[in-house]
Amino acid sequence: MKAMVIEEFGGPEVFVEREMPTPEPAAGQVRIRVIASSVNPIETKIRSGLVKTGPAMPAILNGDVAGVVDKVGPRVTSLAAGDEVFGCAGGVRGWQGALADYMIADVRLLARRTPAMSLPLAECAALPLVFLTAWTALVDRAGIQSGEHVLIHAGTGGVGHVAIQIAKAMGARVATTVSTEDKAELARRLGADDTIFYREESVKDYSQRLTEGRGFSLVFDTVGRENVDRSIEATAISGRLCSINTRSTHDLTAMHAKGLTLHVIFRSIPLLHGIGMDDQPRLMAALSDMLEQGSVRPLLDEHRYAFRQIGEAHRRIESGLAVGKILLER
Repeated sequence: MKAMVIEEFGGPEVFVEREMPTPEPAAGQVRIRVIASSVNPIETKIRSGLVKTGPAMPAILNGDVAGVVDKVGPRVTSLAAGDEVFGCAGGVRGWQGALADYMIADVRLLARRTPAMSLPLAECAALPLVFLTAWTALVDRAGIQSGEHVLIHAGTGGVGHVAIQIAKAMGARVATTVSTEDKAELARRLGADDTIFYREESVKDYSQRLTEGRGFSLVFDTVGRENVDRSIEATAISGRLCSINTRSTHDLTAMHAKGLTLHVIFRSIPLLHGIGMDDQPRLMAALSDMLEQGSVRPLLDEHRYAFRQIGEAHRRIESGLAVGKILLER
């Protein structure tokens, strides 16, 4: 099979096309004929060598996949050849990614696209990792409640745009940070009640404007670094803070003074360590339910790329200009 691989760490130019052995499914696995994938920031970090969790070289990256089951392994009864499926199933140590003609996946990590889902199969590849991340943070870890006022940073980003939709489905009032009026309008269409232009308004000012200075009971940081500190400042006393990017150093004095709870979300743990694998069908069922109800949809960047253009897609996401998710199609 053909695959886009990296043979060394570096910039987007390190991707090369190679002929690789076609994998065979083991027990509990299926082989997927890949139709589409999408780019997540973690993959740029793996490619550059910043995060050392990628597959062995030559490495096939990308966790998100949508495609058609081509072959089933022993003891698989939930899926059959010909089923349309999607999920986040590889691209980390021990697991081949989706940038290839075929991909092996554990059936616990997949959902079947049903007739009730109006979203095209290829676009289903834009949702798995960001949905699983946002759901784990807001629902499983923070226990989001109907009626509470939550702050989601970067509301038109990959995780942020899905987090808005999950929070609204749970009955929350949602505030989100954006950089432009166009992005503010997109966030409102996704369900955001309050928009914050973070370049123009300080945390103190928007907390005063939206919460009378109390802060938000739940804050979801999807940015990291200096934004972790801003998120601590924006969280109310005894509040919950979730973050997906804490590879940085911070003074937790203010967090201690407020008695905050910090939840760090790293969605690669099930694949890397096997911990929580049996819980993945529940999470994929939540995504399937929201797709069938039409209560979640991907925000897709205007630029789409072929697999052979993966380097260009990485340049796009690293430029900071991408909106929502970048879709890749074979």
